[in-house]
Amino acid sequence: MHTHTLSGDVLALLRTALTGAADRPLVLLGNFEVEDHWAKGEAGLPGIVMPASRVIVNRMDECALLLAGPDDHVVLKAAPDEEYLRYLGGLGLALPRILTVATGQPQRTVSEDAVADPRLVAALGGLVGTGAQLWPHGVSVVEERLAELTGLPLAAPSAAVCKRVNSKIYSRLLADEVGLPQPEGMVCRDLDELDQAIRRAGNWLDAGRPVVLKDAFGVSGRGIMVVRDTRRLAQLHALIARRARRDAGRVGLVMEEWLPKRHDLNYQLTVDRAGAVHFDVIKEAITSDGVHQGHRMPAPLTEPQHRQVRSAAAAIGRRLAADGYFGVVGVDALTTTDGRLYPIIEINARNNMSTYQERLRRTWFGPDTVALARQYPLRLTRALPFGELRALLDGVLADRPDRPGLVINNFATVNAASGAGTDFGGRLYGVVAADSAQQVAALDREVTERLRNCSATVAQP
Repeated sequence: MHTHTLSGDVLALLRTALTGAADRPLVLLGNFEVEDHWAKGEAGLPGIVMPASRVIVNRMDECALLLAGPDDHVVLKAAPDEEYLRYLGGLGLALPRILTVATGQPQRTVSEDAVADPRLVAALGGLVGTGAQLWPHGVSVVEERLAELTGLPLAAPSAAVCKRVNSKIYSRLLADEVGLPQPEGMVCRDLDELDQAIRRAGNWLDAGRPVVLKDAFGVSGRGIMVVRDTRRLAQLHALIARRARRDAGRVGLVMEEWLPKRHDLNYQLTVDRAGAVHFDVIKEAITSDGVHQGHRMPAPLTEPQHRQVRSAAAAIGRRLAADGYFGVVGVDALTTTDGRLYPIIEINARNNMSTYQERLRRTWFGPDTVALARQYPLRLTRALPFGELRALLDGVLADRPDRPGLVINNFATVNAASGAGTDFGGRLYGVVAADSAQQVAALDREVTERLRNCSATVAQP
């Protein structure tokens, strides 16, 4: 397998990077959707909020169970299914202590729930004497508020630093500064820059080259528009300019040439408090309409491309450290149909899905393992207990590291929307691993088919 991994225990290395000590206890928060807080008050593209999707994404907080050790605590929106906890224990994972919020609101992140729970705040405050630090998925003003209320220091930079380095404008300017190849494009921070970008984009469209507009703080397919004709570009120009004039002329966009893509890539690096940069892993990213769906390992890269990625990671990490950032960083990259590698499309300076898979990857998957991390959609009419799911997947679940099969790394998202009505959607997150791509594909098909049958069975009145 052509991935390049960290050496030593992944949890100890992460802990050292975040806190300076390998044995420091952590309190983990899986506050996915932290980008929504970074985007507040910013002048981007018109956003669309999908409440049902948010309800499911907020239960991705359970992913943090796989990133925590036995001396850590994980704060969750609700108690996990006991059968699921026994399943994780059976994988050989020493599980953390679990704290749950008193009244979890489906539309709120776990951090927002925690801030509103005085009893939980007091319990977290009781951990101050242990030397524990708070490690969120990403840091916004909400996580800073929780740190302030509990007295727990953040094992992360300030919200202001995190927000700044997560802007797509920051990513483009960094790539220009350190000389990394990136798609042709421009940043648009005011009306003048917007007008210049629109003129340039019009020339691209006239030459048959599509254009993409990206919200500086958009995420997972939200706040991104691909434009293929000048009429649509003119409409967007008028809309964005009108909004900007109401907002002191502020614009917060990136405009780029839309590249003919062969593979989406995602790689992870870790910047420690001293500024040292550690390269963790690179995977092929599976996306649909810009929305992350999963990963394939190993990534389809040549050795020179691997070296190019590692060199880019080092340059990105050094620049982030200079700007006060430390912690996990995910970088999106891509290869084009003509074989070019673009090692930076955007920076996600926070935990990523890869982060939550690292412990599994390093303890369950051998150096030649082929793996597919993905989400399986479900359609249900009642909550599905983990015991039923486990029975349904009997024979395809991996029960030891040397056996091909599926490892489930989040179950809460299956039933997260069960209160929304008689018919609801869910997601099962897992990693299929085997000795070959063909074997992985066969296992993936089998899991998909069984879950389709599960949906049909559960959906019966």
